[in-house]
Amino acid sequence: MKGQLQQMEHPRRSARYISGPTLAGLPTELHLLITKHLTYPDALSLKHTSRHFFYLVDTGLKLKVDWLVERKTLHLECPNDRSCDLRSDVGFCRCNVRRLMRRRRKHLECESRPGLGCLIFGTTACAHRRSLAQRCRTWLGSRLTLALCWFLLALLPIGLGCVWIDELTSCFGGRATTISSSVR
Repeated sequence: MKGQLQQMEHPRRSARYISGPTLAGLPTELHLLITKHLTYPDALSLKHTSRHFFYLVDTGLKLKVDWLVERKTLHLECPNDRSCDLRSDVGFCRCNVRRLMRRRRKHLECESRPGLGCLIFGTTACAHRRSLAQRCRTWLGSRLTLALCWFLLALLPIGLGCVWIDELTSCFGGRATTISSSVR
């Protein structure tokens, strides 16, 4: 009974004990050990979560080069334009690295080749792979521009007109042959 009264009196204290430890609650030494095992996209994401991690996480030249070499060994697309600047994160992500990182976040590169598995979690199969319907919807959404929509809308009456004319000729085409044979 006394324990129940204490929980009712201090709901914040009991909620704090129920929730587990967080990443921010770990010592800085463990943060440094964790960041040494991150790839460039993961380190960059962690770097931008808080001011503490911004100054703690190193996304320098070595990490960028290691990430590019890993992509090359897996036969994945690599940025090959000269506008890629390895000196800073802003300059590095200015070229098509931003698009590659977006594809990685959405698991679009996972299982792009047989046996590749999930590149993010390092498993043999990707559990986050999207269904065929979702992939088609994304593909259509990226390629279906406003001009293409108007073009397809203009083709619709032409297609329906062709079907209507075909039906009309097949309907009257049979009568025309019977009329011409009866006249002879």
